[in-house]
Amino acid sequence: MNDVGTKVKIKLVSSIIPKDGELETYEMWLQGSLVEKAGTHYLRYEEIQDDKEIRTTVKLTNDQALIMRSGGVTMRLPLNLQQKERGHYESIYGSIPIVIKTHQLSCERLEGSGRFKTQYDLIIGGASVGHYTLEINYSEVQG
Repeated sequence: MNDVGTKVKIKLVSSIIPKDGELETYEMWLQGSLVEKAGTHYLRYEEIQDDKEIRTTVKLTNDQALIMRSGGVTMRLPLNLQQKERGHYESIYGSIPIVIKTHQLSCERLEGSGRFKTQYDLIIGGASVGHYTLEINYSEVQG
């Protein structure tokens, strides 16, 4: 087992419904890697937002996920259908504690590809700031 993993192409679709705003949807095509260790899958990719590089790792198990971002954005976002989870988001004002209430979490793995989908509310200071949907489809790059 190597830490480099399998090269994958990723289609990421993210939509946000802010508490007092309109639906915003983002779609990105990215290159990344998929690493498997002891039954846990790690999907890694990099994206550029506002001229800043963001490195993301999505840790996938059967019933939980953890999204860790570093670089231009630093965030720890645990997802768990059984209970609310605590994470944090680093901003220019310091670390902001966040609570994540996961409504949907699914991870399908097929030979050479997979799909991860989640829906959650992001709670800051006791109030939901929005409803988020994230869907990641990935497939192995041949060759």
